[in-house]
Amino acid sequence: MAEKALPTPFDPDAAALDDSGIFGLPADLERAAALVIPVPFDATTSYRKGAAQGPAAVLRASRQVDLHDAQFGDFWRRGIAWVEPDPRVRRLNQKASERADRIIAVGGRIAGRKGLAKDLERVNAIGAELNELVRGEVDRALGAGQLPVLLGGDHSTPFGAIQAVAERHPGVGVLHFDAHADLRDAYEGFTWSHASILHNVATRLDGVARIVQVGIRDYGERELAMIQASRGRIATLFDADWARAKLDGANLRELARRTIAELPAQVHVTFDVDGLDPALCPNTGTPVPGGLTWHEACMWLEELAKSEKRVVGLDLNEVSPGATDDEEDAWDAIVGARLLYKLIGAALATR
Repeated sequence: MAEKALPTPFDPDAAALDDSGIFGLPADLERAAALVIPVPFDATTSYRKGAAQGPAAVLRASRQVDLHDAQFGDFWRRGIAWVEPDPRVRRLNQKASERADRIIAVGGRIAGRKGLAKDLERVNAIGAELNELVRGEVDRALGAGQLPVLLGGDHSTPFGAIQAVAERHPGVGVLHFDAHADLRDAYEGFTWSHASILHNVATRLDGVARIVQVGIRDYGERELAMIQASRGRIATLFDADWARAKLDGANLRELARRTIAELPAQVHVTFDVDGLDPALCPNTGTPVPGGLTWHEACMWLEELAKSEKRVVGLDLNEVSPGATDDEEDAWDAIVGARLLYKLIGAALATR
C-alpha cells in the first residue's frame, strides 16, 4: 500500500494524518531546527513502569496540538522532525527489564545471591550501551547545528544526551524540573538508575558547570547532603519554598528569573513530568503531591525564552500513558505532547 502524502503546500490548520510526523508536521530530518529522538526505555523504573510507552503515546497525541502557540508563535515553521526509534533500544529495554525486575522485587538487596549479582552486572552494562547509543544520536544532531530533543522513557535515558551536550558545549548548565533530586548513588544497585541521573551528571560530566533544580519535593538525607556540599554547583529551588512564596503573594515570575540567572550562558533542560502537579500526569512512575501547575511551568519556559541563555539540548521524561488502549490517548500523553511543544518553542526562541 502506498504511503499517504502530506498536503502540499502544508496547511497548519488542517487535521493531521494518522501517519504524519510529530505534531502532524512533514518530516525533514536534514533541515529541521529540532529533532525529537525517542528513547522507549524504562528498565530501572522502581515503582510504576510504563514510561517506555511514552514516546509512542506522545507522538499520537501530538497530532492534536494546534501549531500556533500564544507564547512562542509559529516556531514549527523552522521544522520539528521525528527520528524513528532505534530498534536496538526496545531490545535493550526488554533484556534489561527481565533482569532488573528480579532485583527491584528485593529492593536491590542482592548480597549473597550470585544470580542476581550477574543480573545487576548485565543491567548496568546495558545501561552503558544505551548511553552510548543516545550519545551518538544526539552528537550527530549537535554536529548538524540542530536542537536535540530526547523523549524518554524513564529519567535514566538522557545521560548520553547530556554527555554529548557537555562535550560539545563545555561549561553548560542543566536546568532540572522534577519532583525528585535524582542524586542517589546507584539506586537499588543500578548505576544508570532513573533515580541517579543527576548524580551521574554531577560526578561523571566535568563539562557540566552547574545544575539548577526546580520543583524538588521528595529526596533523601544523602541527596540533601550532596546539594549542601556542592558549593553551589547544585542549586535547588525546593517545591516547599516555591509554594511558600506563592502563598505569601511573592512575585513568582521574578523568582523564576533569579533562578534562571544562576545558570551559565548555555543550558540543557531536563524535564521529568512528575515535576508537575500530578493531576497533570497521574500515571507517571513516581508521582508526588505538589509541583508546578500548567501555567507555572509555562511561565518558567517563557522566562527561559526571554533570558539571555541559549538552550543547546533538552529532554522530556517519565510520560506514562497508563492502562489505555493503543488507539486511545491518555491524559498524560496529551499533557506530555503539549509540554514537549512548549519546551521546543522556548528552546528555539533562545537560538
